[in-house]
Amino acid sequence: MIRLNVFIQVEAAKRAAVVEAAKELVAKSLTDKGCVAYDLFESATRPDVLMICETWADDASLAAHQQAPHFTTLVPRIEALAPMKLERFEF
Repeated sequence: MIRLNVFIQVEAAKRAAVVEAAKELVAKSLTDKGCVAYDLFESATRPDVLMICETWADDASLAAHQQAPHFTTLVPRIEALAPMKLERFEF
């Protein structure tokens, strides 16, 4: 399995737009084949930090997700609003 933690550092003025796009990404990604878990979290101590936590069954599922229209549309929209940092773990 593959776990991705995607940290998003967002300014207060752009937070609502980022959260809206991220929630749409989560909802659509949960239907992708091989998606085990996908959710959006917010820091309890830093209002400028959000995290998308994803779990994928395998590399093929993750690769297909990264080519899906919702990914190729929504991720660039989020990246245009706030920097993102990716951590990948395999278990």
